[in-house]
Amino acid sequence: MALSKPRTARRLPADVKAALAEACKRLGTQAKVGVELKVSAPVVSQLLKDSYMGDVDTLADRIRGLYMAETVRCPVMGDIGRNNCLDYQKRPLAFTNSQRAALHQACKTCPNRKEA
Repeated sequence: MALSKPRTARRLPADVKAALAEACKRLGTQAKVGVELKVSAPVVSQLLKDSYMGDVDTLADRIRGLYMAETVRCPVMGDIGRNNCLDYQKRPLAFTNSQRAALHQACKTCPNRKEA
């Protein structure tokens, strides 16, 4: 049986961490920021303390889209926030909604796609 490498925490880029800290200050609590980012307050705390063991890259993209107004070019929706792009990628296929069907098809080969 092979032993797996221990996971280590990764830091947010400095500009992203600063935007996250500013959002916490502006909203007043890490819990409110967590709601906006769709994560728990402890995840926000761990990101600020550089101790988060999860997918830092995806959360950095969510923070960039939500608090730093970064956009990506979506082949279906046009220019959208990075956080919205990540949300659209998670939505299931729905043939009853033409936009979601188009997104499902376009997301498969989009350069902005995060691997599942």
